[in-house]
Amino acid sequence: MSITQQYLLDTYRARQHGDPTPPAPGTHDWQAMRELADHRRFRAALTCRPARGRGRGRGRIRAALARLLGH
Repeated sequence: MSITQQYLLDTYRARQHGDPTPPAPGTHDWQAMRELADHRRFRAALTCRPARGRGRGRGRIRAALARLLGH
């Protein structure tokens, strides 16, 4: 059964029981990915490892600018 077929079946069952319809497939994918990244950064902080994620490219940019400017 494909994800679309499962969604249609879940929507049909929800309407039969008077429940709210489930969100369409893919609706919350980006939010889930952000939450996963946040969780990984949190786990890294708990184990005293460097957290990677938002802003991790700043070190590379600073190093490139330092090379260009000769510092």
